[in-house]
Amino acid sequence: MILLKIFITFFKIGAFSFGGGYAMLPLIMQEVVYTNGWISKEVLLNMVSISQVTPGPIAINMATFVGYLKTGAIGSLIATIAVILPSIVLVSIMYLFIQKFKGNIYLEWFLNGIQVVIIGLIAAGFLSVFLEGVDSLISTLIFIVSFYLVGYKKVHPIPVIFVAGLLGTVLL
Repeated sequence: MILLKIFITFFKIGAFSFGGGYAMLPLIMQEVVYTNGWISKEVLLNMVSISQVTPGPIAINMATFVGYLKTGAIGSLIATIAVILPSIVLVSIMYLFIQKFKGNIYLEWFLNGIQVVIIGLIAAGFLSVFLEGVDSLISTLIFIVSFYLVGYKKVHPIPVIFVAGLLGTVLL
């Protein structure tokens, strides 16, 4: 029964989230932390951090981690398949639809409208993680310095992630 619940939950997350992993975070948090109570907010934030240093999209990593925590390898597989299945189906259908109506002004308006919504969803995901994860002066300073180094000084993100993780481990 829990495997079916995991499948339905992550299928719903995959089906109703647009804009990639960060845009999915508010829905993942709602479903996994608040609705089902499978993990705590702290564990979710740790999973977000771990997902940043592991290969693959954040939503797939999160589904894999949560599924594994709940029921081991089979839960991991079920959650991962469930979160990507809606995208596979939707992209296949959209490809056929876009090919048929290529050049249609209404389709272009629709796609432009979706872009704006996706930006909002990504911003909401960022804000929810920021408000939950940056909860002390030290974490705020680590965030500001990391943002400055990657965003303005164009330092490669990998060393910034490792140094920020080390600082967080030592100082927090």
